[in-house]
Amino acid sequence: MTPTAADESATRGRVAGRVALITGAASGLGKADALRLADEGARVVLTDVNEQAGRDVADACGGEFVLQDVADVTTWVPLIEHVVDAYGGLDILVNNAGIAPIANIETTTTDEWRRVMGVHLDGTFFGCRAAIPAMASSGGGSIINMSSIAARVGLSEHLTYSAAKGAIAAMTRSIAVHCRQQKNLVRCNALQPGSISTPMVHAAVETVTGLNMMDQPDPEAFRIAMGIGEPIDVANMVLFLASDESKHINGAEIVIDNGDSVEYSVSSS
Repeated sequence: MTPTAADESATRGRVAGRVALITGAASGLGKADALRLADEGARVVLTDVNEQAGRDVADACGGEFVLQDVADVTTWVPLIEHVVDAYGGLDILVNNAGIAPIANIETTTTDEWRRVMGVHLDGTFFGCRAAIPAMASSGGGSIINMSSIAARVGLSEHLTYSAAKGAIAAMTRSIAVHCRQQKNLVRCNALQPGSISTPMVHAAVETVTGLNMMDQPDPEAFRIAMGIGEPIDVANMVLFLASDESKHINGAEIVIDNGDSVEYSVSSS
């Protein structure tokens, strides 16, 4: 049998042969993470509620797509069991799935609050809880939770998103300490991106400014002028945290925002 490109990539790369599970991988940061990890040799399982887009990404990276609402606790144990049975273990979990409705403390509805917390906070909790035993059985692993600079600064129109991302950062620290105490060789870190050029950010920009980024004469120049990063900027850090290059990094909150949150802090002081 002639080796495929996916087979060949699995023999080289910084995460060669490792099994990665990425949520919210149909677009944006999750898609970039899946492509980057697969390019460096990982065997990738992607989940999302957007089935067609998720399957397209899986096809592009030689991975497998599983339809999943991360806020549904009943999906997690069967998913992890499937990954372990099909691939022999689990080495990398990227809890990336998220939504970001624009609303402040006075306009946020109870249903909106609960849905955002369900996707971000519950989904991350369920994922970590289900994955840690499987990772420990595989000899360790790396969990990467997607927080945000919204956890560090005040964003009045992203109340639920900010609250959830702050809680994810705190949960990450607790999980990291737990895993260290258990000596199970599982690491848990949080990424805190600023504005990155994803469909979620495009929608937010259009809501706030009335401008569609992708309809601009030069979308790339517009992105740079707005100080918005690229998905690959986050995917490269995901790759680093998933690899042995970061073996002594645990419980960290890594900001990826080109100094935006530092400037906010200075400006508000």
